[in-house]
Amino acid sequence: MENNVMQNICESVGYDKQNREWDKTFPKSQKVSHRKVRFSNRYGIVLAADLYEPKGVEGRLAAIAVCGPFGAVKEQAAGLYAQTMAERGFLTIAFDPSFTGESGGEPRYMASPDINTEDFQAAVDFLSVQENVDPERIGIIGICGWGGLALNAAALDTRIKATVTSTMYDMSRVNANGYFDAENSADARYAKKEAMNAQRIADYKNGSYALGGGVVDPLPEDAPFFIKDYYDYYKTDRGYHKRSLNSNGGWNIIGCMSFINQPILRYSNEIRSAVLVLHGERAHSCYFSRDAYAGMVKDNPFADNKELLIIPDVVHTDLYDGGGKNAIPFDKLEQFFEENLK
Repeated sequence: MENNVMQNICESVGYDKQNREWDKTFPKSQKVSHRKVRFSNRYGIVLAADLYEPKGVEGRLAAIAVCGPFGAVKEQAAGLYAQTMAERGFLTIAFDPSFTGESGGEPRYMASPDINTEDFQAAVDFLSVQENVDPERIGIIGICGWGGLALNAAALDTRIKATVTSTMYDMSRVNANGYFDAENSADARYAKKEAMNAQRIADYKNGSYALGGGVVDPLPEDAPFFIKDYYDYYKTDRGYHKRSLNSNGGWNIIGCMSFINQPILRYSNEIRSAVLVLHGERAHSCYFSRDAYAGMVKDNPFADNKELLIIPDVVHTDLYDGGGKNAIPFDKLEQFFEENLK
């Protein structure tokens, strides 16, 4: 893509290459250098990312691309993971997926099993050609819904040598079956698809896409625990960000429609590279990781380099930012990537 065209796209979504203001939900580390970068995926969508580079380290480094949670932006959990892993010697990027944050893609606030998997692969493209990166030592981290997409990318992209999923969602499963598989029937799916297709007509008539709403605010007294968990992160000073979908208006109502009949973990048991699956024992979403791990290692001759780590007394969003109790096992992540990105 021509540089001036790429710049125009970046400006149209509010990406400013001159902006050096620290706008993250976590403190800036003095141990790493930070700068904004951009790259395009194979659909021509320009992705915006924060690059974190350890200071005082020479030579070609192992690199890690980070994305998630689903509906978050790179200034939240993904950036914290990226900066922390850079402090530990890796070159990292945290990127906004297509249609969200400072990345390109129109219309806004859409999601796609295909395009969002490609976003990870585009990040690998970018890292592979950096002069201070060893292209044979690239890994990825997917948080929440991007955990499932990270597994999908690992099953497709042989350049990815190590993958970590943290507090993962299988977005195909939750969209098709509902939470806890409570809507896992043909009739329930039909009703859901019928409503979304009616919404498509309404959106077409209106010439715009209706938003589904982010995390509920104000919080109802009878809200389920996992809704309170999300509220405590996205709607408070702990994790609120002005560009985060979950902190604000949310995805389009039809934004995740295509996940319903496009399973993303179909070939996860063919992943040959190393995978570490992290989840909190008390997280409402823990069943996604347990089942994804079981499916990944079943009949997989490369199961020996796969690991499931369930962390006691940890809920879903504790693995976004530590939850005030250092819940994210960064020592384990460092060890995993050092061993598998040799």
